[in-house]
Amino acid sequence: MDPTVLAWALAQPTGSRAAALASAYTGGTTRVTFDGRTVEYRSLGELGRALAVLRGAEMTAARRPSMTLASFSRGGST
Repeated sequence: MDPTVLAWALAQPTGSRAAALASAYTGGTTRVTFDGRTVEYRSLGELGRALAVLRGAEMTAARRPSMTLASFSRGGST
């Protein structure tokens, strides 16, 4: 598990999916209940990969595409 991913997940608000996954991971369990649903991961490695995917999705969403408008003129008057 990448320590930065775990640190990010632990810093998420209580009740968020990432916080629930991080809590399960640090507790050594593979069963996570979130929003009334229970998911049983096959291993802590799989749970860690789920955390990495969540973090990656959030980081991508945080990087909003930027757009620049360029305008050109020929400089002469007609």
